[in-house]
Amino acid sequence: MNSAGDAFPFPFRSPGWLGTIVLQGLILIIPIIGQISLLGWMLLTVDNLREGRQELAPAGFHLSRGIRLFGVELVYGIVLAIIPSILATIGASIMQQGNSAGAALVALGNLLSLAVGLLFAFLLPALILITYERGFSAALDVGAVWRLATADVSNTIIAALLILVTQLIAAVGLVLCFVGIYFTSVYAYGATAGIIDWYRRIQTREASVGPSFAG
Repeated sequence: MNSAGDAFPFPFRSPGWLGTIVLQGLILIIPIIGQISLLGWMLLTVDNLREGRQELAPAGFHLSRGIRLFGVELVYGIVLAIIPSILATIGASIMQQGNSAGAALVALGNLLSLAVGLLFAFLLPALILITYERGFSAALDVGAVWRLATADVSNTIIAALLILVTQLIAAVGLVLCFVGIYFTSVYAYGATAGIIDWYRRIQTREASVGPSFAG
């Protein structure tokens, strides 16, 4: 990837891209297994890009590669959602008792839910990259994830925003007889692989250059 924007046309340049997306999309229909396979397929595609091959990984049940990232996203998602969920639940319970104070707790819970959603989106490029390079346990090191994400905040924000764009593209599949989302999602994860490869290279390059100081 010469630039982050190159990630979006990349899947269409891969040989046999249509068959790959269709087959991986059909696998995605399978609950949980399909999502794990898709994450593994994305990481295998990053492998290809890292090796200089502009190719999507072959479609398949890539469970051994995807399970770690699936676990990481699940753990972070649950932990970040705990406090907002508790506040919203308590607030709803108070409202059912006729106390209007519960509405404030529900609103606070919703606000925190939005905040942690944005935080998760910001951390996601670093989470994917650390899981890809160092595995499940390394991604649970919150300090390491935060250091990578904040090493260059602008690059992380760019990567995070572009990943959000891919998810919006995936959602377009909902208007294509609903089942289209399975195939637009596969495209989105293929583009995300390109974004992560760009993020990996830009972070590695800046780390090797190191900080500069004016004399």
